[in-house]
Order: sequence, then C-alpha cells, then structure tokens
Amino acid sequence: MKQPVETLNAPKAIGPYSQAIVAGQTIYVSGQLPINPTDGIIPSETVDQACQALRNIQAILEAAGSSLDDVVRVGIFLTDLEDFTVVNEIYQSFFSPPYPARSTVEVMALPKAAKLEIEAIAVK
Repeated sequence: MKQPVETLNAPKAIGPYSQAIVAGQTIYVSGQLPINPTDGIIPSETVDQACQALRNIQAILEAAGSSLDDVVRVGIFLTDLEDFTVVNEIYQSFFSPPYPARSTVEVMALPKAAKLEIEAIAVK
C-alpha cells in the first residue's frame, strides 16, 4: 500500500508526481528543487539553493511523520560539480552522523534552471 505525502510547506510538484510516497515504513521523497513554497522563487546563489531544497525535504518528511534524522539515502544532482564543496557544507549542517548514504552527480540541466535538485529516502 502506498500513500502520497502532501504539504503546503514545500513546493507543489511541477509534474505528475507526488512530493513523497510512503510505502510500508519507507518514505521516498521526490527530487526537490530549491523553490520557496511561499513565493515560488528560486534563490540565485548555490548555498541558498541547497538550503531551500533541504528545507523542502525537511518539511515533506515532517508531514510524513518523520525527520532528517531518519534519512538513509540522499541523491544530489548538480549542474556544476564546482559547487560540490559548498553543497557539502550546507548538507553537513542539516544532517548528523551517521550520515545517510549518498550519491552526487553532475547533470546537464535541471527544471526551472535550478543549480541543484536533492532527493531522499527515509525510514519511519
């Protein structure tokens, strides 16, 4: 049985997908662009984009009855691997050891010309 997660504290999906799906004890959070859910704006700086994308994930997890402490895997998509270090610094401020398993890849482009997108899997 799968259940969608929806919250106004994260941006609405920009396509035919859910913000997250709960299946059993696992929460699959869709890739989050750094869109501010209040005004729809994407910050221009990478550091601010990383913060916003992670805040969006945090809000979705809270709506699902979970938290960043329950994240077991993260995927980060960057349009420029030169941003790897600054994103790591922000990432480290949101997560605590033991850190989730993670992959980071460079992609050619992301929706809405975002510099990054972050997805997560958490357990309840």
